[in-house]
Amino acid sequence: MTSQNYLSELFSLEGRVAVVTGGSSGIGRGIAGALARAGAGVVVVARGEAELRRTARELTAEGCRASWVSADLGTSEGVRIAAEESAAVFGEPDILVNSAGINLRPPMGELDEDVWDTTMAVNLKAPHLLGRRFGPRMAERGFGRIIHITSQQAHRAFVQSGAYGVSKGALESLARSQAEAWSPYGVTCNTLVPGFVMTPLNERLSSDPERVAALAARTMVGRNGLAGDFEGAAVFLASAASAYVTGQSLFVDGGFSVH
Repeated sequence: MTSQNYLSELFSLEGRVAVVTGGSSGIGRGIAGALARAGAGVVVVARGEAELRRTARELTAEGCRASWVSADLGTSEGVRIAAEESAAVFGEPDILVNSAGINLRPPMGELDEDVWDTTMAVNLKAPHLLGRRFGPRMAERGFGRIIHITSQQAHRAFVQSGAYGVSKGALESLARSQAEAWSPYGVTCNTLVPGFVMTPLNERLSSDPERVAALAARTMVGRNGLAGDFEGAAVFLASAASAYVTGQSLFVDGGFSVH
């Protein structure tokens, strides 16, 4: 067996179908590209049609299978539409990546019901509903991968963690519950935990050069994260190579969490 064949057996996603929410920007965009280049047919889901078209067009120009669905994941009906339209493109997904998120950080004393409800709807309820739609069907087919993107705030409170931190902590618990339910049937459920990554979701912090530098200094590698740093980890968790990894939180943070 050649090394190329060996690596292909471990990591190739040929013939697989992936749905990536938040797949038109930031970490989600990096992951969508990685899965597509590894062979999966990828459907990116977000709200902005211009960014969705651009993402899908760039991937198809590289010879990848890619399409997009515009949907509002802040409502149950929006999630339902996203799920059904995504499954209609390349077929039922084998891989679900929940990267879409909302990052509202008012001071705790100003955290009202609207902020709480909006945060939980996008960051927690949508991944639950998508998992409920796709997870059992993955289990019936004997293969599935569910990957959630969480946050350092799932493990520690800083920079006004608020409802965002609560939602991400709950999302890691959701992954463990999904893993318990479906892993006996070949469906693994895990989370990727970023450090500080220069993405539109972190625009509030990334506009402060001193804070950006301080966060980079807290890492062990001396820099903040980039969307591309998540590509290899995502392909691993989406592939056959991770069949015995489930219910886990994989930190991709340059050592931020242990420094």
